[in-house]
Order: sequence, then C-alpha cells, then structure tokens
Amino acid sequence: MTATPFLRQPQDYLAKPDAAPTSQSAVTVDVVIVGGGIVGLTLALGLIPSGMQVAVVEAQTPEAAASRQRAYAFSLTSGDIFKGLGLWPQVGPQITHFQQVRLSDGDYPRAVQFVPADLGAEAVYYGAEHPVLMQALQQAVEQAANIHYFSSASLTVDLQPGSHQVMARLTTPEGDRPLQAALVVAADGKQSPLRRQAQIQTFGWQYWQSCITTVLEPEADHQNTAYERFWPSGPFAILPLPGQRCQIVWTAPHDQAKAMVDLPEAEFMAELERRYGRQMGRLKRLTTPAMFPVQLMQCNRYVQHRLALVGDAAHSCHPVGGQGLNMGIRDAAALAEVLSDAYGRGLDLGTVNVLRRYERWRRWENWVILSFTDLLTRSFSNHIWPLVILRRLGIEGLNAIPPLKRLALRLMTGRLGKVPRLAQVGRR
Repeated sequence: MTATPFLRQPQDYLAKPDAAPTSQSAVTVDVVIVGGGIVGLTLALGLIPSGMQVAVVEAQTPEAAASRQRAYAFSLTSGDIFKGLGLWPQVGPQITHFQQVRLSDGDYPRAVQFVPADLGAEAVYYGAEHPVLMQALQQAVEQAANIHYFSSASLTVDLQPGSHQVMARLTTPEGDRPLQAALVVAADGKQSPLRRQAQIQTFGWQYWQSCITTVLEPEADHQNTAYERFWPSGPFAILPLPGQRCQIVWTAPHDQAKAMVDLPEAEFMAELERRYGRQMGRLKRLTTPAMFPVQLMQCNRYVQHRLALVGDAAHSCHPVGGQGLNMGIRDAAALAEVLSDAYGRGLDLGTVNVLRRYERWRRWENWVILSFTDLLTRSFSNHIWPLVILRRLGIEGLNAIPPLKRLALRLMTGRLGKVPRLAQVGRR
C-alpha cells in the first residue's frame, strides 16, 4: 500500500511523478520539516516561490492539528508575513483588529495607551484563534504542488556529521518508506525530539508562575480593546476575539494558579472579575480553564550540519506581551528567505555556512525579546517599592515621550530589527 499524504493522491508525493507508487517509493525533497503547526507550515509556504521540494511530517491528523482551542496576540509583522503568503483574504476577516492596547500596573490609575496611529497601521495588534490560522495554512498547503504533507506520521532521522544528505525513515499508518533531503528543520515544539537527538544544549529556567487561560463572553462590547495589567502575582491579559468574546491569560504563582483552576465556577468567576474589572459588565465563561507552566528557554545554537531549529524547538518565553508565536513566525520567514537565496545560488542548503546566516539573524533578535519579557515580568511581579516607583515612572515616561512609546511598540509588534522579506512584501 502507498502512504496516504494529506489532501492529495499518493503519487503527487513521489520524488518522480512517473514512478510506480509502492510502499518502498523513496521521498526525495530539498527540505523536510518535522512539525505541521503554525510555524512549520509558515516555513513550508515561504519556500514555495523558490521551487524547492518540501515535505512536512505531522504527528497528528490535520483536523487534530487545527482544533486546538487557543487564541494568540498576533503581531503586525506576523500579519504582514501572512499577507506576503497570500493568506490575508481568508485570515483578516476572521481575526480581531485591536484598536487600542492598554498597559497598566495593578491599581495604579494611569495606563499607557497604544493606538494604530502610533505606527500608522490598521491595528495595534490582532487577536487570532488557532483554528483560523491553521485552516488558512492547511488550505494553502493543499494547493501547493511542491509541498508534500504527511499526517499521522513520524520521521526517524540519521543525523551524521559530515553527511551529504539527510537519510530518514518516514512512518505512516500505511507503512514505512525512505526519505532523503538536504536539510531537516525541527518545528516540533518545546520538547523537540530532534533537538534532543542532536544534543543541542538549552539555557533557561522555569518561572515561579503558571498561566490560566479561558474564553469569556462579556456583557458589553469589548470595543476591540486589549488589556495587559501587571499585578504583583503576575500579568493579567485580556485579548478581544471575534463574536464579542475575550480570552484571558492570567499568570499567578503555581500554587495559586492550581487552586484557582480547581475552584467551583462561581468562585473562579468572582476571583477573575476582581482582576478583570467592570468595564465590560458581567462575564460568562465559555471554556473550561486550562493551566500551563511558563519558562524561558534559549538554545545555545539554532543550527548544525543538516539541521535547523525554529519556533518553540529553538526558544520559549514568558507569555507577557504575547511574543512566543510571533517569534516563531519570524523564524520561519527568516529561514525561508535564507534557504531560498541559497537555493537560487545553487548552494547546499544543509551546510553550516548557509544555515549560520539564519542563526545570526534570529538568535540575537530572539535574545532581545526573551530579555525584554523576562525584565517585564520580574520588574512588575513584586511589591518592592523602589521597583514600583520605577515602573510607574516608566508608565508616565511612555505617555510623556511619544518616540519612546513608538519604540516600545515597534519592539512588541516585530517591526524593530531586520524584517523578513515576506513581511516587506505583505506591507506593500
């Protein structure tokens, strides 16, 4: 039997279209991406114009991969990348365009207000739900002749120093087949098996906090306004979503977070409303609260011979400011640009000389974001009076000095630093 790829006939996935489709038919591609989430599919689509052959290996079914109940703060640069990929006609109408973002410190009455005019853009940020992004990406993959998508599949890779190509075994429900590529990309998450196999070391720590997420329906219009309020226990964010819903991202010390998740719904909502405020009236909970620990993680390298890491496989940050997914999307766009340029020049995509251009670009910029989010959460998650005074002076300074506020906003929206070519195309 032949392997069954996602949404196409098996023969479309063979290295030679005229070859007889058998279970032993080798798959020969330029790049194989392990992980078919948002970051992995963004990378695959970014490689389409180069003409190179790309395989995506996803452990779940397409439906399961797209069904995660999660919403993200989606940055302007991530939006520009999706525009550059041609996905905005599908995605744009299904996400929230934040017309205001308010940052405040606990019960301090003053807040920093960011509005689209601060960047000359249509929004400050976007609120995007996981299924909306994934369905757009998957449909584009379906239409791409040079992307070969294998679902419910795994890849066993032989990472040999100095090898001339990646030799791997692709396993699907229909059987095994050999796969060859110039490069394998790990887009397989925080616990990346590929990163561990390659013995790439990581630096970082677990925070003393966990995050609680749930979706609410407020009584009043959220007016496309997002909130990030810093309490001593941790930041509390409200992300407006389509259909007059909001997702909250509530950070608290582990024991407190666990105790709150275990509360009866009425008590949980009473505690939540105390932090949420009354600006949108009564709240109705739509989803069961979920809790996850948070950490800072950075790899000591993003590349080695015939391997590159992107997204959560390469780094992880505190959810304050909504940076995690956006960092991964910029990784994908940057790696697509580096590989496309190298392919156009006839270079070997898996050599360290080619891949280090990506590493130099993204590892440094990600360090800036990791440091920024760590500084935010440590500075605001405490009662230390000198820090309380300093951070409230910082709020006043951002309000009083517009260039400083615009600089902070450019950092948070991904428009500070080297912008991937895909994003530049999307902004035209």
